[in-house]
Amino acid sequence: MTPEKGVPDFVSHGHTRRQVVRGTLAGGVVVGLGGLLAACGGDSDSGAATGSSTGATTAAEPGSFRRGGTLRVGATGGGARDTLDAHRTTSDPDMARIWNLYEPLAVRSTSFEELEMLVAESIEPEGKTADTWIVKIRPGILFHDGRPVTADDVIFSIQRILDPRDPKQGAASIGYVDYRRLRKLDDKTVRIPLRQPNAGFPDDIGQPFNGIVPVGYDPRAPIGTGAFRYQSFTPGEQSTFVRNEHYWQEGKPAVDTLVIIDFADDAARVNALLGDQVDAIDNLPAPQIASVRANPKLRVLISRTGAWKPITMRVDAAPFDDVRVRQAFRLIVDREQMVQQVLAGEGEIANDIFGRYDAAYNSSLPQRTQDLEQARALLKQAGREGLSIEFVTAPVFQGAVEQAQVFAQQAKGAGVDVKLRKVDSSTFYGPDYLRWVLAQDSWSTRLYLPQVSQSNLPTSPFNETHWNPPEFVKLIDQARAELDEAKRTEIIHQAQRMQYEQGGEIIPYWSNMIDAHSAAVGGFVEARSGFNLGNFWFKNVGFIR
Repeated sequence: MTPEKGVPDFVSHGHTRRQVVRGTLAGGVVVGLGGLLAACGGDSDSGAATGSSTGATTAAEPGSFRRGGTLRVGATGGGARDTLDAHRTTSDPDMARIWNLYEPLAVRSTSFEELEMLVAESIEPEGKTADTWIVKIRPGILFHDGRPVTADDVIFSIQRILDPRDPKQGAASIGYVDYRRLRKLDDKTVRIPLRQPNAGFPDDIGQPFNGIVPVGYDPRAPIGTGAFRYQSFTPGEQSTFVRNEHYWQEGKPAVDTLVIIDFADDAARVNALLGDQVDAIDNLPAPQIASVRANPKLRVLISRTGAWKPITMRVDAAPFDDVRVRQAFRLIVDREQMVQQVLAGEGEIANDIFGRYDAAYNSSLPQRTQDLEQARALLKQAGREGLSIEFVTAPVFQGAVEQAQVFAQQAKGAGVDVKLRKVDSSTFYGPDYLRWVLAQDSWSTRLYLPQVSQSNLPTSPFNETHWNPPEFVKLIDQARAELDEAKRTEIIHQAQRMQYEQGGEIIPYWSNMIDAHSAAVGGFVEARSGFNLGNFWFKNVGFIR
């Protein structure tokens, strides 16, 4: 089968949905390890709150760190396809590497409240429209080999990402850039024209996999501007990096050496932390929170992200081509029960609209709750009383199968027979991906407009629900072109209400991200961004004096 209409070429160039957003799928909850590791860290029933439940107390000022040392980090997954390429990631260890080797022009802060300038000093629209942008490069910023970053490097990096012969991961976020018309205004200034206006361009280009690399970049000998530079790399095992003496942020990093170790097995990763073989791990299984907290030498880091795990309904296929059926399915869900049973309580209920940390998020929409009587009535009106339907699920995120199972159980209350079809991840994201009538998926924290571009337009690479009402598309075009924040928010609220009332996504909850680290290490903070261990920014981490 060929990709659905509107799916860009990079999807058929071997860049699967999993690869394009892989680094953002982390942070879910592993359910089912039970008491496997409880004996390693003390009494699993202990209520000792050693460490932070939100991450607030794990931070430390760089001045409180002792200089030097080797930071060892255990990251989830990895394998023979691990890479050092700035513009490709397939695993959590890859994400950990690119956050430390490279830097994009800008990126969302861990709090997700602001766009933090990195390689760029500024990213501003040219004039009063959003169709051309001017990037000024930060003065004094150098690559690992001491060369200054220039406009030529920025142009080279963007063109490498968007190369039509081999589009990279970032092509999903900045594919609308007119890369053939990029122009160097001077050695530190680049003009970036777009094919259509987009006020969200700075956030789109501000993704960790859009790193700036030098002209002639070779990922086999990687050079970036990050806080650490390359020393060694063994795919599927570990990679080693050393302090970048040219780093532009004074006093960072505090540690001399960074070692990132792959762990395909959850138990092995947790045991490595408990056994002092690593100093930090991502994706601590929820059942092990109590065990880790009971150990005075360890800390738990919980981040309240904007990550969302939708149940997807194809709005152009029966029975979901009838909006009453979509509304009924949203009313089937007991969201609090899902948080407890799927996430072991590590999450918060959501309201079928994404973009939780966007200032334009429409929090005035009434919180949707379970109403089985109304769901039954809507199904009867639609002629779908006693509906039987297949739900395709796979372990595409932690808790995915459990989510499908809980939904199937809840649906019985509305007289709906949900038949689960469990497939493997390769099948789920194979030729039939984007064709499933009822399925699910996983997304990280994003602002509203960048997320719409990814999943809710006819041209989106991952429009799982086939949602594309002309009125909605018109609203999004208007919002993209509007530079006035208040006016743009008003337009976005209209679009969100339309999704809330008619859309094809059930968004039952926001997922917490759970990490853990040694009490001897400080600087880790809550990352609402959805990237583990405080955006994997080990430049901010050090050993406490």
